[in-house]
Amino acid sequence: MLKNDILTTNLQVVNIGLEQFYADLQRQNVTALQVEWSPPAHGDERVLAALNTLYGVDREQRNAANAEVLRRMQDSEVFLEGMGLAGEVIPGMAPNMILHAGPPIEWNRMCGTMQGAIIGALIFEGLANNEGEAKKLAASSDIIYSPNHDHHTVGPMGGIISAHMPVFIMHNRTFGNYSYSNVNEGPGKALRFGSYGPEVIERLHWMTDSLYPILKQAIECSPGIDWKNIVTQALQMGDDNHNRHKASTSLFVRELAKYIAEIDADKAAIHRVFEHIEKIDMFNVNLTMAMCKAMSDAANGVEGSTIVTVMARNGIDFGIRLSSTGNKWFTAPANIPEGLYFTGYSSADACADIGDSAITETFGMGGFALACAPAMVQFIGGTYDDGVKITNSMYEITATENKNFKIPAMGFKGTPTGIDIMKVLEANMTPVITTGISHRDPGVGQIGAGIVNAPMECFTQAALYLAADK
Repeated sequence: MLKNDILTTNLQVVNIGLEQFYADLQRQNVTALQVEWSPPAHGDERVLAALNTLYGVDREQRNAANAEVLRRMQDSEVFLEGMGLAGEVIPGMAPNMILHAGPPIEWNRMCGTMQGAIIGALIFEGLANNEGEAKKLAASSDIIYSPNHDHHTVGPMGGIISAHMPVFIMHNRTFGNYSYSNVNEGPGKALRFGSYGPEVIERLHWMTDSLYPILKQAIECSPGIDWKNIVTQALQMGDDNHNRHKASTSLFVRELAKYIAEIDADKAAIHRVFEHIEKIDMFNVNLTMAMCKAMSDAANGVEGSTIVTVMARNGIDFGIRLSSTGNKWFTAPANIPEGLYFTGYSSADACADIGDSAITETFGMGGFALACAPAMVQFIGGTYDDGVKITNSMYEITATENKNFKIPAMGFKGTPTGIDIMKVLEANMTPVITTGISHRDPGVGQIGAGIVNAPMECFTQAALYLAADK
């Protein structure tokens, strides 16, 4: 085309960056494609300097470190091997200790969901008789609060675990470490959503007195239940393995049934256990989180890595950990999820993002696997194309395609796995998480479900920290 032809030829334009130019072209009926772009780290000079410092470090060493983290993540073979009472099996747990989701936090900073769950836990433990006594005790120095993640443990939403609650025991047979998670109570008014009414406490006692002994005996009759095999199959059956567990829960029940048949227990009690699990499509979320935690701990401690091994929230703060920085948290204010709310509720009623369950996204599931779960995308207010778009975008901030977790609708491409803080900052894009939504006030419970983005500041802090160490 001659240079003068530009005035008479139909233009086809690719616009990069500022959307105003794209809008002007559309108004003039010019065919145009908008490319979303902004400078790495949004041009923040501090962060750009940190990235330059990190790029100046031996690239082969960093790549080798990240490859080792990814190897540990993907090669871990994790089995459900047993159950126990939290105070008896979770490392470092004391009788007056309450474990919680997310980074460290004190009682007076906790959100309503977490405070409500603690009130319920203290009443369940018999340490308080009512709400008033529980609040007074919770605010005193007699109760110790500690993040689940500091004890090789995870819990959804409020994530509250007290000494006499039953927990599942996962064993990473490849690397020899163990992890733990509590048992799912069911939807709606549940302790993890901050509810603590009589029905919640009664259910917790039934779970400890009846459900726990039956499940414990059955699991111990097995040679160990291969949990990675269950979640791998479930991804190809429509689960995202964070907010949707219909397939994985069904697979678990099928595997468990033959071992329950071997134990000596009252038939009515066994029936109620099966009924409890059957009615909870989300039953497996706790177990899958524990599998991811066993993988996370195995992938921890690789010097020079820029890969995230933990994402967790407490309803106030969102925190991440890196393999190379061990148990150090990088935190920022948690965001409010977007999605579908139950009738009568809106985002004005919502607690900020909460729970340890983002450990699933850390390992290539949940929001990173939405292309596997069309029903999940619809439930949170989107379309299947939205799910595919979100999954595709997560490849931009991750280090590999998971060799275990495959997406049938995308030609069995592996899910995006291994969140790299450098890629997050370069792309100006943070991880997408599927999540439940809890009411901000204690005692109300779940009010919806949706998606949420991790705050960028966590990744900024991590990069600045790593660069300062060089």
